[in-house]
Amino acid sequence: MTRLDDLATTQRLVRTAARGLARTGLVHAYGHCSQRLDTDRFLVCAARPMGLIAAGEDGTVIDIHQPLPAGVLGEVRLHQQIYRRRPEVRGIVRSMPPALMALGTARRTPAARHGMGAYFGADAALWDDPQLVRDDERAAAVADTLGTGVSIVMRGNGAVVAADSLVKATVLTWYLEDAARLELQVLAAGLEAGSVVLTTAERQARATDSGAIFERMWQFITAGDPEN
Repeated sequence: MTRLDDLATTQRLVRTAARGLARTGLVHAYGHCSQRLDTDRFLVCAARPMGLIAAGEDGTVIDIHQPLPAGVLGEVRLHQQIYRRRPEVRGIVRSMPPALMALGTARRTPAARHGMGAYFGADAALWDDPQLVRDDERAAAVADTLGTGVSIVMRGNGAVVAADSLVKATVLTWYLEDAARLELQVLAAGLEAGSVVLTTAERQARATDSGAIFERMWQFITAGDPEN
């Protein structure tokens, strides 16, 4: 079981991530994030706009095998289904990044054209359905489509990123949106034919976690947070 002091630390982490995602425009009224607590439980942020979550405002502990508690947002079942399938996943972000949203409406995901795009392999997964994911069957199908990947773009409905920590999932959400921004700029400039996509070897070499890559972006995303 998670100790009370560990839970308090995780509550603060989840709040800080939620506000950082809002501060950088990756979520608005909609979106949520979570951190795994143990094999069977995770902590999800409070069920309201993430930028409005106050210092000290606790999220909800969820059992991955039980129905969602009353008052928890319906799409949190996405977290349940991913955690259930992926024991290595410890942090999940459900976001609504604007550039990625635009790209997803065309059933496209950003190509790995720059360093930040390298972390998602050749392509992010695509869930080709704009409907909300508010039943277990649909959530399970999204999780299966994600498979062992890092991210899934949901057509007209944002994205989900899963990683081995919430810090990393938050940073990777920023990277995914930056890759979508670049993709849209390449398309708008008519440069797609000449724009170089990273090779497998280049992606593998560039998708590093050394040099405090994730830590520095986390500092940027959470700068000025009242609990940081």
